[in-house]
Amino acid sequence: MVRDERGVTDQSEDFAAWYNEVVFKAGLVDRGPAKGTMVIRPYGYRIWELLQSELDRRIKDTGHQNAYFPMLIPQSYLGREAEHVEGFSPELAVVTHAGGKELDEPLVVRPTSETIVGEMMSKWINSYRDLPLLLNQWANVVRWELRPRMFLRTTEFLWQEGHTAHADESAARAETMLALGIYQEVARDLAAMPVVPGTKTPGERFAGAVDTFTIEGMMRDGRALQAGTSHYMGTKFATAFDIRYTGDSGRDELCHTTSWGMSTRMLGGLVMTHGDDKGLVLPPRLAPYQVVIVPITRGDDTAVDEAASEVAARLRAAGVRTHVDSRPQLSPGFKYNEWEMRGVPIRLELGPRDLEAGSTLMVRRLGAVGKEAMPIATLAETIPAVLDEFQDFLLARATQFRDTRTRTAENWNDFVDAVSTGWARSLHCGGSTCEAEIKSLTGATPRCVPLDGDRTVGPCVRCGVQSAYGTRVFFGRAY
Repeated sequence: MVRDERGVTDQSEDFAAWYNEVVFKAGLVDRGPAKGTMVIRPYGYRIWELLQSELDRRIKDTGHQNAYFPMLIPQSYLGREAEHVEGFSPELAVVTHAGGKELDEPLVVRPTSETIVGEMMSKWINSYRDLPLLLNQWANVVRWELRPRMFLRTTEFLWQEGHTAHADESAARAETMLALGIYQEVARDLAAMPVVPGTKTPGERFAGAVDTFTIEGMMRDGRALQAGTSHYMGTKFATAFDIRYTGDSGRDELCHTTSWGMSTRMLGGLVMTHGDDKGLVLPPRLAPYQVVIVPITRGDDTAVDEAASEVAARLRAAGVRTHVDSRPQLSPGFKYNEWEMRGVPIRLELGPRDLEAGSTLMVRRLGAVGKEAMPIATLAETIPAVLDEFQDFLLARATQFRDTRTRTAENWNDFVDAVSTGWARSLHCGGSTCEAEIKSLTGATPRCVPLDGDRTVGPCVRCGVQSAYGTRVFFGRAY
């Protein structure tokens, strides 16, 4: 395999190996002691905190309130909604003994919270005046993984899950789309991920949902990542858990519910959307350090270190997350390589000659060749604009990559060729048997029926049956 001097496999040689090496070498994650678990290290957790805080703000701004529900759920709760329990059965972790005794009823470690939330909603909702009930939870969940991959598929991961109850279908569907819009904005505006919003086909729906909506991003190996989902549950869970309200007419009515979630798999998506053969590339809005200053000192002269600290203080006052790497035991070259690996958007190099000239050398992680001399006196004004430019550059780069790897495929041969390197836009009958055949032959699955797709009908690209959706469906191999 082709490796650079730090031992990172080239993406073009083995993308899976590249990803695995980067998440560890960039200090994002480590393996947990139990199979399939992960330890999110401080650098990785800071990225999650930045995403989490902005997502949490947007959720609260739309009227939702945070709550917390138990992680141990009576097994009988899951059995109340047949589709739901069937969909999750292979992934469940079940507690059968506690306190040295066998439990009267096994407890399921939370794979998702529709059931326990539904039980509480049935207690809290009585009248139409109690609606809508808009809840959100930040929590961990457990889904047993046979083939774990850090951030993307681990036995335990972190997420937020919204759960809401409404008086009618119209209000619940509006909520479902509101959540999807929030996810799309967060992916685009924070992570610089140009996602495609759409509906899942019946074979790809969340277990127990009437409709599932998704945002799909393309990674730099051409595969798709489901980055967030929002589900309209209809009255299925209201029926199972007796979530009812008395309307203003005095009639007893079932609530319509929704659920929606975004998880730490977004960190994996961030790595695979922007990273290169040097390692991680972080969009400034999610970078723990937006700027790293590397002082280049001579002997015991402290002038450069002091100047670096002053520059950092000015940048922090301007709202820029700044770190000074003053580790004396490491060479500047080592530091440059390390911060490139860790994806810092901007590096500032400051030596005695730079200090005399009143400038510093700026290096962008991507998109510019060489070093740019920047006046120290105006850094607090110029760096924020440079960071905004870098954020926009990453979004444009990812969008161009996705668009060049997405092809309209009208026949089977073109379809096979398209999904071997990216996505295919093709007409599809919607049948689960056809989807299973496509997956067995190509590894591709229907990622979504795009919300803004061109209106067109015709024969399915695989089986020839009339298309079911009135638009082309995005297909691709996925994580």
